[in-house]
Amino acid sequence: MELKHTIKEKLSSIGSIFSSSLSFLGGYQVCHSVCLGIISALSIIGITVTGMPLFFLQSVAIPFWIAAVVLLMITLLFYIKKKCISLNLIIFNTGIIIAGTPFAAAQKYNIFLWIIGGLFVLISIILFSRSKIRNLSDKNSKE
Repeated sequence: MELKHTIKEKLSSIGSIFSSSLSFLGGYQVCHSVCLGIISALSIIGITVTGMPLFFLQSVAIPFWIAAVVLLMITLLFYIKKKCISLNLIIFNTGIIIAGTPFAAAQKYNIFLWIIGGLFVLISIILFSRSKIRNLSDKNSKE
């Protein structure tokens, strides 16, 4: 029974990680930063690149973002039914997906989406840190 529960937790965590990994592809600024990082890394070893080597991802940003949202919904269903996924991870992924919204109609609201998404990420980090500190202090008090 415990092995089955552990496998479900691992699979749901993988789905959640995959969801957040896809969501970053939606934001132009993130893609632009990744491209600049690749160009910088290649220039260090003597390879010159002109243009943006990952620009082709712009054409698939919306499908990737939609896939990230669908995977987040599946993760939420797992959380609601089984409570086998970290709520902090769900909050973190939600923030990344909100901040990475790729739709042209939403571009004039980008700053608000970044703030809202960033707040979600910040809240998840704070909650995670508080739980780790609490666990550490509980462990130290028992010793």
